[in-house]
Amino acid sequence: MNPAQVKAVITGGVSGLGFAVARRFVSDGGRVALFDVNPEKAEAAVAELGAESARFFPVDVSSETAVVEAVSAAADWMSGLNVAVNCAGILGAGRVLGRDGPMPLERFSATVMVNLVGSFNVAKAAADSMQHNEPGEDGERGVIINTASIAAFEGQIGQAAYSASKGGVVGMTLPLAREFARIGVRVMTIAPGVFHTPMVDVMPESVQQALGESIPFPKRLGRGEEFADLAAHIVANRYYNGSVVRLDGAVRLEPK
Repeated sequence: MNPAQVKAVITGGVSGLGFAVARRFVSDGGRVALFDVNPEKAEAAVAELGAESARFFPVDVSSETAVVEAVSAAADWMSGLNVAVNCAGILGAGRVLGRDGPMPLERFSATVMVNLVGSFNVAKAAADSMQHNEPGEDGERGVIINTASIAAFEGQIGQAAYSASKGGVVGMTLPLAREFARIGVRVMTIAPGVFHTPMVDVMPESVQQALGESIPFPKRLGRGEEFADLAAHIVANRYYNGSVVRLDGAVRLEPK
């Protein structure tokens, strides 16, 4: 797909990895619809990207109705939709058996609803829109990129909810790709390692430095533009389909 032809919905799009992807797509000539629940950051994000290239849509990705309406509105604004990138996510950190008792089921459920159900919700609505696109080369009509985590494979103590939600994202990648093959829509998942995101920003500087030192090479946290580069490459390379790509500097998470 020609980068200048990208018309993308990006969840979690006003900060972190989502905004990095939005910045890359816009710099390549594309347009982006930023789905998020943070109107304060959205104003700055749209101002940087430009109102002609980006628009904010307040969306709770776990709401089926809200997502369907937002995807339709975004497609109308961009005069089409051919890319969806799911970056919205929450940590849901906590031990199952903590000092104050067992983890409330609500915390586990909320994490799964945003990270897994939200990704499915947006992928479903986006694919429904994309199937009506005119086919391009190889019959391609669209690309969906989900965001998992290396915690899907090596979840640490305190990450039961997060790892379960991201493991679900990994697990649905191939079935979705196989099903959407008939409509020419590719599905890929990126599993990032430890990246410099708002989730990491709240950690003490010493902790961030220790995390960087734990990466085999390069010894630093991942950068948003590196995630965005991979997303852009997946969009451009039509043979990427049905797989999960780790982007982690060769790190493997320890138990804690």
